[in-house]
Amino acid sequence: MQALALFDLDDTLVDRGKAFNAWAEEFVAAHGLDEKALTFLVVTDAGHSGPMNDYFATVRETFDLAERPGQLWERYRGRMPELASCRSEDLDALGRLRRAGWRIGIVTNGMTDNQLTKIRNTGLDALVDTWCISDEVGIRKPDPEIFRLAARRCGASPEGGGWMVGDSLDLDIAGGRAAGLRTIWLPPKHRPEPSSRPAAAPDFTVGSVAEAVGVILAAT
Repeated sequence: MQALALFDLDDTLVDRGKAFNAWAEEFVAAHGLDEKALTFLVVTDAGHSGPMNDYFATVRETFDLAERPGQLWERYRGRMPELASCRSEDLDALGRLRRAGWRIGIVTNGMTDNQLTKIRNTGLDALVDTWCISDEVGIRKPDPEIFRLAARRCGASPEGGGWMVGDSLDLDIAGGRAAGLRTIWLPPKHRPEPSSRPAAAPDFTVGSVAEAVGVILAAT
């Protein structure tokens, strides 16, 4: 198996939950809302998937805000990348993986400006070889072609195997497996697990990126 490791960004490499909670606290303070509003923002986000326009339409209606949903979303999109962070132990683990000769890529759904700012602000750009952002490449997970494209950008053969690490059973695990990769699942901490049976089961389940890197290095 070739030395290729691909990683999801939000809630895998980047602690999105921590960033979102910080944003929600700022939002509540800025709009003069209370603790119940903070809980509503966090819980509603946990049950939401996909673009955030519907989320902010709900927020505007619930709190009777003057701003349009698009305005709320635009401010959110500008602030969230500034709040993004990675766990130091995960960054150290990526460094170990790279020093061991592995090619590393990021595969993420999202808008190019947001995701690229997160990658650069957290220092991930210095630790990975490439990234594929769905908005940039016109392909969204779980389409296996986005994983194949990331492999090619790493100078690897899509058919040569490798690993995909992520928090979504449907997007990361099923998509990675369809592309011919072994998979490692990080169960999401801020979202409920899917109630339906996933399309594919992971090869391994771990609690952090650092643990996932340990699995990858031990399996070679």
